[in-house]
Amino acid sequence: MTPTTDLLAERDTFARRHLGPREHEIADMLATLGHGSLDELCAHVVPKSIQLGRALELPAARSESRALADLRAMAQKNEVFRSFIGMGYSGCLTPGVILRNVLENPGWYTQYTPYQAEIAQGRMEALINFQTMIADLTALPLANASLLDEGTAVAEAMHMCQQASKGGKNTFFLAADLHPQSIAVVKTRALPLGIDVVVGDPFSADFAAKDVFGVVVQYPTTDGRVEDYAAVGQKAHAAGALFVVAADLLALTVLKAPGEFGADVCVGSAQRFGVPMGFGGPHAAFMSTKDEYKRIMPGRLIGVSKDVHGRPGYRLSLQTREQHIRRDKATSNICTAQVLLAVMASMYAVYHGP
Repeated sequence: MTPTTDLLAERDTFARRHLGPREHEIADMLATLGHGSLDELCAHVVPKSIQLGRALELPAARSESRALADLRAMAQKNEVFRSFIGMGYSGCLTPGVILRNVLENPGWYTQYTPYQAEIAQGRMEALINFQTMIADLTALPLANASLLDEGTAVAEAMHMCQQASKGGKNTFFLAADLHPQSIAVVKTRALPLGIDVVVGDPFSADFAAKDVFGVVVQYPTTDGRVEDYAAVGQKAHAAGALFVVAADLLALTVLKAPGEFGADVCVGSAQRFGVPMGFGGPHAAFMSTKDEYKRIMPGRLIGVSKDVHGRPGYRLSLQTREQHIRRDKATSNICTAQVLLAVMASMYAVYHGP
């Protein structure tokens, strides 16, 4: 039976009465533009040359339980091996209480930037915990609320060192025993910025002759050696360069903290603090630095304020990202955080205690 015009009109009237605010806006927009549906609008504005012209080849819809069962069957085909590659990644145990209450909890795993502080106090308290943990382990007073990964963090440190440098220096020095992925990311980031990257031995290099604005070392090195970098830091400072240490966070529970042997910036990955390998990622990175560099530090910093009643409250203290200020004034244009994994790492520290 073909619906009559009256029946179609009645159906449309009924549909409009039961639309939500967003649907009403879409319906009004379509009416203004003279189209009956979003499909009709798209067909009108999208060039015919790039339209598919046929229905998508999608399988039949499945119930939630059927889809979960199918996904579980697919996942069981994975073969999980022990990784001996290293280079900053190590298998670790995720405590059950963190697995259940953080990683598998939508209250945590759906988080992003806590723009509305008044409804994000728990999230920001957890990130304050992360920042405090990083500051304690690196012996540098200021830490941000996570970065994307270790390679990106080293590249962010390069940009930060260049901003802090004086005299137009243009060379960034990387120790040859940095993790190879960090060297690769830095070289890629340096190319469009016109920065010269030198890879070599930090103990024998002449930083002053190379016009270096920043020096990065790996602690421990990518092949597992623990070096004493105090002399390297002194040499970097004498040449007017900042000294950056890319550190293993778990190793810092027993090794001398970078801030205690002259580091200006410390970066690294928090993966070893209870975050699964995840077939290579994602894993939260960290960055800590001295207080004088807080205005050029990338990412977000959570702080504590007092409300009108004198009660403590958490807030985004600094967020000099391209989303919040003019792009040319941003400390970074890619300073994506890994909030869920940073929270997991900080709760891993809480779980084990001081």
